[in-house]
Amino acid sequence: MTAHAHHHHPPSPESTSRAFVIGISLNLIYVLVEAWYGWKTGSLALLADAGHNFSDVIGLVLAWAGAAAARLRPDERHTYGWKRASILAAFFNALLLLMAMGALTWEALQRLTVPAPVPGMTLIWVAGVGIVVNTATALLFLRGREHDLNIQGAFLHMAADALVSLGV
Repeated sequence: MTAHAHHHHPPSPESTSRAFVIGISLNLIYVLVEAWYGWKTGSLALLADAGHNFSDVIGLVLAWAGAAAARLRPDERHTYGWKRASILAAFFNALLLLMAMGALTWEALQRLTVPAPVPGMTLIWVAGVGIVVNTATALLFLRGREHDLNIQGAFLHMAADALVSLGV
């Protein structure tokens, strides 16, 4: 039996940056489309979800900034470099998720007390696009998640959003 060496290398900084640019762009476009449909139909659910998805965009920007800072070389003040920036970005992304979860919980409780009519087909189509956007964005970070907690956080965040949208 022969030994097989299987090495996993982290993705290049260029491919990671490309993943962030594509993910941020897709999600920002989706936020604008969802907010427009929410405004057009008077759907508070779509407007609230657009706000949540905007927090996703902010989270992706934070994760990208953390990944970029982690690649900075050590200097006189930061003798070990900026590697911890990636972990801090993951931490702030987690805090952002907790705030979004709190806001969505509050909104859900409000809706239980005062139900509103739902524009069914519009919601289904917009949610379907959201599932595709969140899944595509998660897949962009699939490879890099093994080597960087920050990128793993971005992957899990977008994958969880896709699953939650699918459940709705």
